[in-house]
Amino acid sequence: MNLQRTLMVMAAAFALGASGAWAKAFRWASAGEIPSWDIHSQNNALSNGIHAAVYESLVYYNSKTFKVEPLLAQSWREISPTQIRFTLRKGVKFHDGAPLTADDVVFSIQRAMAKTSNFAIFTQGIERAVKVDDHTVDIVLKGPNPVLLNQLTELRIMNKAWAEKNRSVEPKDMKSNDENFAHRNANGTGPFRLKQWVPDQRLVLERNPDYWGKPDTNVTEIIYTPIKADATRMAALLSGEVDFVLDPTPQDLPRLRNNPNLKVIDGVENRTIFLGMDQFRDELPGSNVKGKNPLKDLRVRKALYQAIDIDTIHRVTMRGLSQPTGALVAPQVAGWSEAVHKRLPYDVEAARRLLAEAGYKDGFEVDFACPNNRYINDEQICQAITAMWAKIGVKAKLRTLPLTTYFPMIQRYEASIYMLGWGVPTFDALYSLQSLARTPGQGGDGNYNAGRYSNPKMDALIDRAKTETDPYIRPRLLTEALQLHNDEVVHIPLHNQVIPWAMKKNVEVVHRADNRIDWRVLRVN
Repeated sequence: MNLQRTLMVMAAAFALGASGAWAKAFRWASAGEIPSWDIHSQNNALSNGIHAAVYESLVYYNSKTFKVEPLLAQSWREISPTQIRFTLRKGVKFHDGAPLTADDVVFSIQRAMAKTSNFAIFTQGIERAVKVDDHTVDIVLKGPNPVLLNQLTELRIMNKAWAEKNRSVEPKDMKSNDENFAHRNANGTGPFRLKQWVPDQRLVLERNPDYWGKPDTNVTEIIYTPIKADATRMAALLSGEVDFVLDPTPQDLPRLRNNPNLKVIDGVENRTIFLGMDQFRDELPGSNVKGKNPLKDLRVRKALYQAIDIDTIHRVTMRGLSQPTGALVAPQVAGWSEAVHKRLPYDVEAARRLLAEAGYKDGFEVDFACPNNRYINDEQICQAITAMWAKIGVKAKLRTLPLTTYFPMIQRYEASIYMLGWGVPTFDALYSLQSLARTPGQGGDGNYNAGRYSNPKMDALIDRAKTETDPYIRPRLLTEALQLHNDEVVHIPLHNQVIPWAMKKNVEVVHRADNRIDWRVLRVN
């Protein structure tokens, strides 16, 4: 290698490696796969966390304080209670070299509001985005919005010209098999660029040498491998094939903790695992009950709830990695209270009486759908619940699917009973209530209300909370809605996830309540 070539290689290594370190690869794994690279198509926590390495939002959370900080917007101010002005950071370029402008921000917000987008929940309360000049954008609201900045942390920005050129103006519809260019390709402003994606096999990101910021990371390549099989995933970590596992299996944690080459970091996630039920159809497909829907009866929903031995699931299935709860949201979320956290008691005899009162003393057959690679021991939880329901005569026909097909399926309303885990990126119960308990409608209302529950009182509480800014009134509205959710057994809460991350000793990460890696501070020493 001649001197000029050597100097070029050294310069490139210095530019890519933070603090002058040589190139570092970060290899990691989890059970799931991302469904798309289209940033507004599927609101999926794993995807959102990975997308954040490539695409950026106007603002983002500080990983240690979870306070909102500037990102693509360097500042903002209130023009009026319904008009917020954002000043964009200058000198930011997309990965194809195009400069970030107000046109891209306006386009991205409009795109997130499109019919095929699953991100309308994050545009809740936004009427429109308006370009003031090339580096200034006004967000005009339908009314005061107390959680606007929290919502904007998840609205990532796409280049308008790139989307138009590549026929990706509309987000990919995850309910169909049609693809746009943005589904398999990416063009963000983030610290990493998409290099390769082979779905269900391998995802490779490379460091962006033209990144506008100064991230505290020495990682130059990120390699993600979805490994569904628990034993294979753990073997990959123990053998050194991967550096980090997002979802180590509970049964393997003791030996991981005792391994001198590894470390485990624990934290409570702001995600609640629960079961949803079809409360809309007049007859459930595949059920032996004809002409009516048992799940419309509150007594039946309570019976299913009280037949679940949550303490056994916590102790045996989850190996202690759960916080049993009766609430729709975790304790970190505004609106939570000890009262809504209280569960209905486990009581098999009471469950049998409720079923008999409802006219199902011999039970009934029902479809039960669960993911098998999304949440900690998701399939095992559903297997345990199936056995518990059998004790009261309910014959749940369990079917499990990978997350890439599971979520579109339940959004097509094709499951009678289904499992969901709902994290709260805004740390405000409105996000959960609007998505899960509001009558399906526009602007993110009921976008994951796959049971199609509908109650005018619930809708009124949620709609009022959208614009209520009084610091005393608003929490009461949220708590009242959460209590109504409990009283109606809209869903059956199970537990809040406790998340362990397992990794090699030389990996430095900040554990986040939203279960995502902050790529800006990731280091491999």
